[in-house]
Amino acid sequence: MLDTVTAKQADASTMDVCRACKAPDPYVFLAYGSHSPAQMLIREEDLGKEQPSFPLNAQACLECGLIAVADQIPADFFRHYLYIPSGAATMHSHFDELASVLVERAGDDGLIVDIGSNDGLMLAQCNARGATTLGFDPAANIAALAAEKGVETHVDYFHPQSAAEVKAKHGPAKVISTTNTFNHIGDLHNFMEAVCILLADDGTFVIEVPRAKEMLEKAEFDNMYHEHVSEFSLLSVVKLAEFFDLEVTDAKRLPKIHGGSMRVFITRKSAGFPAQAVVQEMLAEERAGGMLDQETYDRQVEAFDETGERLRAMLDDLKAQGKTIAGYGASARGNTLITYFGVDGKYLDYLVDKNPLKHGLYSPNTRIPVKPVEAIAEEKPDVLFLLAWNFFDEIYEQQAEHRARGGKFLVPLPTPRLVD
Repeated sequence: MLDTVTAKQADASTMDVCRACKAPDPYVFLAYGSHSPAQMLIREEDLGKEQPSFPLNAQACLECGLIAVADQIPADFFRHYLYIPSGAATMHSHFDELASVLVERAGDDGLIVDIGSNDGLMLAQCNARGATTLGFDPAANIAALAAEKGVETHVDYFHPQSAAEVKAKHGPAKVISTTNTFNHIGDLHNFMEAVCILLADDGTFVIEVPRAKEMLEKAEFDNMYHEHVSEFSLLSVVKLAEFFDLEVTDAKRLPKIHGGSMRVFITRKSAGFPAQAVVQEMLAEERAGGMLDQETYDRQVEAFDETGERLRAMLDDLKAQGKTIAGYGASARGNTLITYFGVDGKYLDYLVDKNPLKHGLYSPNTRIPVKPVEAIAEEKPDVLFLLAWNFFDEIYEQQAEHRARGGKFLVPLPTPRLVD
């Protein structure tokens, strides 16, 4: 258990400088209130205990477009982790495509190191193509799952010392990748120093993260939580790289991943990789989208709050009709959404999730029980509230039986809608 929040931690709930470009005084545009960590599900025997919580304040850097929250999670929080990507079929096909890209970049015998490698889903795809790989993850329980896939994992956080240890043992990495992990890093400059230690002179650092532009223009502010401390614009990555004589030389939009993501390729300036035209195109998109304008953030927070009001009205109406409602996906972003919008056990009878690590636990803050997905067929809820709305297409296809008996889907974002 974490200690309860202290005055010192409360003072640390906002940042004085941008963690990417170091510009002063990022703009606080959304105060979520106090939240327990979104991945900190509760054991049944702990339901009677007070769950620790921390202030959650979203800030925007008006110099580079980074959207961030202060890093308040105590050290070693990720030594035991509950999220695994293997539960989503979308991620299997996505990582298969990414593996092809990384293996091509690595060449015949180049080492691929994946930071935040989790259960080894992506590196297993690289191994199947004959690549030399190494995972990097602090969660020993998840590394054990990776080992079952034949993926070797260095169990530690990624920092300059651990990067030097891996380089001494395995040599420099031709490719370093990190997918949906870079946004969990509180000290980005320390992380980038480690990248520079481990990366080969002609190597490539590949980042996949949700893109702040999509989050802002669609008011998808459920994706900010204590463990997920940054939402990156491409400009923020460009400015961060410049501190380390690195440059963004290529990028790709990933509109179907996590509500809108991007893949960014970073290389050493000394390597002389040509910059692709898409980089300037995406930077121009961000400027045109008002990412550096305070008014844009204020306007989109109003839209987000209106979404919450519409959702509660829809839920009130469904409950007045006597409908049973199950939440689909005990995800971090889903827990953030229902906590901020006040969607608790009054509305949701239970949550379901594919991840067996979450079964029998209760959601943080709202304390709603988490059951296996099979509970949908057994208990036949009238409506599935999609906390994991970013995987709606996949869930819709999988729930043919729910649809056949007239079950509906309540999709909260980007626009609340009831699908039957």
